[in-house]
Amino acid sequence: MTQASPVTGFRGVLIGCGFFADNHLHAWHEIEGATIVAVCDRDRGKAEAAALKHGIARVYDDAEAMLVAERPDFVDVATTVQSHRPLVELAARHGVPVICQKPFAPSLADAEAMVAACARAGVPLMVHENFRWQAPMQAAAAIIQSGAIGTPYFGRVSFRHDFDIYRKQPYLATDERFVILDLGIHLIDVARALFGEVVSLAARTASINPIVRGEDVATLLLGHAGGATSVVDCSFFAHRDPNPFPQTLLEIDGDEGSLLIGQDYALRLVTPAGTEMRSVAPPPRAWADPPFEAVQDSVVNIERHWVECLRSGREPATSGRDNLRTLGLGFAAYDAAASGVTMHVGPDGRIVSR
Repeated sequence: MTQASPVTGFRGVLIGCGFFADNHLHAWHEIEGATIVAVCDRDRGKAEAAALKHGIARVYDDAEAMLVAERPDFVDVATTVQSHRPLVELAARHGVPVICQKPFAPSLADAEAMVAACARAGVPLMVHENFRWQAPMQAAAAIIQSGAIGTPYFGRVSFRHDFDIYRKQPYLATDERFVILDLGIHLIDVARALFGEVVSLAARTASINPIVRGEDVATLLLGHAGGATSVVDCSFFAHRDPNPFPQTLLEIDGDEGSLLIGQDYALRLVTPAGTEMRSVAPPPRAWADPPFEAVQDSVVNIERHWVECLRSGREPATSGRDNLRTLGLGFAAYDAAASGVTMHVGPDGRIVSR
């Protein structure tokens, strides 16, 4: 188990200083017992800008040079998907625990190789799969766990909007596989966390926005091991007023009650005791950038979870090993949509029949 320094706690480094890394760095300031001591980006200017903004002393443009010089307690990989495997395997070779952004890998083989490399090195690996760590999803999980609505038998996890996400991330419009790998895997992971492991999957996809190369609409029907059915639906071209971006909407029916999380984090809970309405909005933060508060809050929550796991030696909830199931379901959704056939999933998370 990695041991924290008695002076500064866990010393972390971050690789990748692009669009989303700013949220990582803001969040690390809130995590007791962890400090980011250096940042790295192939574009040194980006790394220097991030270091200046966040008060980080050392800057690198070579990841291995940083790992050798800093000998950190962990590395936070906040780069795009094609670079994940070489960077995770680099960290493993240096014996450094690693957090890796999602999507975890461009193929299941790459993901399995990363998990195997970290296992051989004996270092923890966590995927930054943060949607289940959003305040509304955590509230829903707590309600289910409490038994307030009985056993869930139906759920819908929905993320639909027409917000211009391409302005700050133009590469998204060029991805051949888009909404399922960029967003759908978040929702699949939420469905797994709330309703249990998936045993069957059917899917339909569509490409609606003419500027986008890949699919920007997807609807998945998931069968869960405990008997529940969930619908995962996402669209980057749904015209809504008010626009719910970037909120995930949720509805769950149980055999004793139901819960609904609608826009603006409004929760309606129906139980035998009556109907309760309350807000499950994330807590306010000075650095939060509306309307991204829930996403940014989830980054704080998952980073805090990582440090707690390093300290205790337990496997993270969204470990690399766990994320093989989420990622595998994402790839299976493409096969299901292309073939029109329901995919069946074995106990190990692999597709066993069609």
